[in-house]
Amino acid sequence: MAATAKPITSLDRRWASARYVLGDVLASAVAWMTLYLFRKHYLEFAPAFQNAWFPEEMWLDDNFRYGLMFVPTFWLGLYGLAGMHNDPYRRHRSLEVGQVLWTNLLGALTLFFVLILDDAISSYTQYYQSLLVLYAAQSTAVIAFRLPLTTRTVKRVHRGEVAFNTLIVGCNEQAVSTVREIRSLRRNPGFRFVGSIQVGEEGCETFEGIPCLGSTGQMADIIAEHSIEEVILAVRSSEHGELEAIINRLEGTGVGIKIIPDIYDILSGLVRMQSLFGAPLIAIRKEIMPSWQVAVKRGMDIVISLFALFVLTPLLLGIALAVKLSSKGPVLFHQERVGRWGAPFMIHKFRSMYVGSERNGPQLSSDHDPRITPVGRVLRKTRMDELPQFFNVLIGEMSLVGPRPERQHYIDLIAQKAAHYHHLHKVRPGITSWGQVKYGYAENVDEMVQRLRFDLIYLENMSLALDLKILTYTVWIVLRGRGK
Repeated sequence: MAATAKPITSLDRRWASARYVLGDVLASAVAWMTLYLFRKHYLEFAPAFQNAWFPEEMWLDDNFRYGLMFVPTFWLGLYGLAGMHNDPYRRHRSLEVGQVLWTNLLGALTLFFVLILDDAISSYTQYYQSLLVLYAAQSTAVIAFRLPLTTRTVKRVHRGEVAFNTLIVGCNEQAVSTVREIRSLRRNPGFRFVGSIQVGEEGCETFEGIPCLGSTGQMADIIAEHSIEEVILAVRSSEHGELEAIINRLEGTGVGIKIIPDIYDILSGLVRMQSLFGAPLIAIRKEIMPSWQVAVKRGMDIVISLFALFVLTPLLLGIALAVKLSSKGPVLFHQERVGRWGAPFMIHKFRSMYVGSERNGPQLSSDHDPRITPVGRVLRKTRMDELPQFFNVLIGEMSLVGPRPERQHYIDLIAQKAAHYHHLHKVRPGITSWGQVKYGYAENVDEMVQRLRFDLIYLENMSLALDLKILTYTVWIVLRGRGK
């Protein structure tokens, strides 16, 4: 069944998300019309509505027409913040119903205070009736549109028509038995096994029709080449010491990670049932922040970057002129860095060094680096050389707050001393970071490893509140010119 499964493409995901978006818009329009008709028929007893359900007056009413545009837009934004349009192939029916009911409760209360509370009424019970009808109509309509879509997707996964490319790490008897168990399930959990990986000194050969694709050192390349979405770790109890190194290599690749538990994991309560019909697996959570916070964080990135690029235009032009006059060479400096999930991108900065400063290869700067121009020294102290990176933020390559992106050359050096560096690739790199605020620019690899501690602490405590705190500290450093 898994062998004939169709892998999910990015186009499939976009179309699936578009169907949910269209359904939400139509459902919200239906719910708004239901509330409007209820109020006109049963609360206001409008004469025109006593003789017809959909009189001409309804379509001429500005409140109805404006609501028909505003209300579905509001719900669409709220559902986006709640992550209800993300990864449509991972949704299931209990998640759908629960998420709709809770999100609609928040949304209905918001619309109640914004649109309904100031209406003229004859009794306070009419407020409660309007709120109840709004909540019930929105929930019923959205579930009626969404549930068939989710049910169809779930059934296609269970039938093995679509599946997620899956890699098995380990070629032992535990891997064999797990594959057999998954394939024998009455309902396919959606794994499409494309290959296995050798761990340590164990032998690795084709089993259950699954070829061996290489060793753990080649995982990143194998994941990219075969578009892997799920990785199942089948590691013996005696090899648990290798788990950390394997997970460190997987972090930042964007794949889902699941571990086959041993009896200790089960007795210690680490195994949580994810599906009534699925195999027992320990899932390592990929999400660092709730979906709504991720959406708000991205919204803040876009709004603040647009505002900064517009308001700071005179300053940007002034800095560009100063850089141009200070030394020969271009105004902007472009360099390849490694971003989220290990994807390379070009970072933009105002040039703060003389041209040809790295003719002998990559070099880190220091406080008294002769390669830095006089203007560049001021820019680095005030962090104003980073201002062009608002463009990187605007197009989604970076965030306002996140671990500073590094070059692949230094990532390789850092990883030799701190393999867990790759955890930082789970999030977008930032213009500023907790490590940058607490430690500043690093002058050597050891200092980069020391700064890594602060970035890992940020990852473990990532929130909107922490982002605002880091931004505040950054502004304070810029104003005082105390950048290191």
